[in-house]
Amino acid sequence: MPFQDLSLIDDIRAASRLMVRELGFMEQTVAATDYPPSAVHTILEIGTSGPLTSAELSDILHLEKSSVSRMVRKLIECGELKETVDADDARIKPLSLTAKGRRTLSALHDFGRRQVSGALARLSEAERRVVRDGLMIYARALKASRDDDAELKLRNGQSQDI
Repeated sequence: MPFQDLSLIDDIRAASRLMVRELGFMEQTVAATDYPPSAVHTILEIGTSGPLTSAELSDILHLEKSSVSRMVRKLIECGELKETVDADDARIKPLSLTAKGRRTLSALHDFGRRQVSGALARLSEAERRVVRDGLMIYARALKASRDDDAELKLRNGQSQDI
């Protein structure tokens, strides 16, 4: 049975919306770049995980494969990403960061760290741990809920695209 405390649910939703706005995700471009949020997240994910395919990015970012394909093409054209061919299977084309992509990744990390550091500076050490722990727990719970929804849809014969 789903959790039913509407006051708590609405408070969390309001805080989530405020965080999205304060982090700049409602803007056309994000993190002092010329890129939309999906492109910024692509650079961050490849920078963190190493080479990824478009299909893997689609799964990680929860985006349609066609949207990821267009976005990846633009990032390749901009010189942020390069596509290689897997030595064992030519159908697999891992994407990795170029030198420019690594500079962009570094700038993204610098921007994000300054943004978070500025907010955390206003909190006590105990509050900082509460924020970190709470966000990590909440993010895991959101993912688990999404995974459960996807599994339920698969069992009911519906598409995996949510």
